[in-house]
Amino acid sequence: MSVSLRVVGFAPLTAPDARILVLGSMPGVASLRQQQYYAHPRNAFWPIAAEVCGFEVQASYEARCAALMASRIALWDVLQACVRPGSLDASIDITSIVPNDFQAFLDNHPSIVRICFNGAKAAAMYRRHVLPTLTTRDLRYVDLPSTSPAHAAMTRQDKLRAWGYALALPDG
Repeated sequence: MSVSLRVVGFAPLTAPDARILVLGSMPGVASLRQQQYYAHPRNAFWPIAAEVCGFEVQASYEARCAALMASRIALWDVLQACVRPGSLDASIDITSIVPNDFQAFLDNHPSIVRICFNGAKAAAMYRRHVLPTLTTRDLRYVDLPSTSPAHAAMTRQDKLRAWGYALALPDG
């Protein structure tokens, strides 16, 4: 008999003046174990963010988070909780999905103008479980290739190109 574990995500990593919100679906096993966003050693998020934002990828987690916030980029996940064995988004039990409270988050972060999705599953879950509940200002949504090592269909250079454009600070 297999046991499916209920997993609970992290609080948002944000600063009051954030302009861009990057959303994953739910932290993977390595991230949950280390209590760090994108902790899997083969996840391309931090190397890409370091190149785009100009910080040292080998810096401590705290320093990388501070650099991201200084670049006015926030991190969070679409889901607050779900049942998921392992790390794959495809394994999420859709009947167990509990989305984060985006209305409150966006109300408290009025400078956010762009939401970037780290992978198709994050985008689909947001559009299905969150977007219909929002009563908020206009936001620009950008679907990006997943930085997960499970998404090997695209080269790191191609991911960097897509992410570099999306993480460029909007005017204003």
